[in-house]
Amino acid sequence: MQFALTLAKAVYAHLYIAWIHPFGDGNGRTARLLEFLILARCGTVPIPAAHLLSDHYNLTRDRYYDELTLSSKPGQSSLGFLAYAIEGFIDGIRATIGMVRAQQLAVAWVNYVHERFASQPNTNASARQRSLVLAMPMGAPVKRDDLEGLTPKLAKLYAATGPRVLSRDLNALKKLGLMRQGQARPLLRTV
Repeated sequence: MQFALTLAKAVYAHLYIAWIHPFGDGNGRTARLLEFLILARCGTVPIPAAHLLSDHYNLTRDRYYDELTLSSKPGQSSLGFLAYAIEGFIDGIRATIGMVRAQQLAVAWVNYVHERFASQPNTNASARQRSLVLAMPMGAPVKRDDLEGLTPKLAKLYAATGPRVLSRDLNALKKLGLMRQGQARPLLRTV
């Protein structure tokens, strides 16, 4: 409950500065700064999340001005602006959570790949295979013909090898459990 009150307080502080328009220039920046400070100092909103409303207003600038204009008309309620701001805050939180999850998955994948290769001899082939599986995009299949050119490093590594090396490397990755049979896609990267 405290969080909801703090969020409403921050949004209304922003709205009132925008309505009053006390300065010749910088009213929007002042309103966003005041909103940020209220959220940052409340103790219930993490500092990295305090900027989410400002980002939302920037990303949806036309709707921001529409909601601001509508809420400032006589006889109109400010609840539309509040709902718009809360919607943006929630969307920002969800997007941030998604980014954190994707980063966690990427770090876990890299660690898993290195763990699987820890039992392998440290050779040029194992280094190349590790580079290959780590270069594959998250959750997307890659055509076999495109594998060698995923990165400049891979292109250079495979340019110095024979025509059957890629097939051997893919088979080795399958044996390590890092790829699915018949797919040029890392095992854990299918999100």
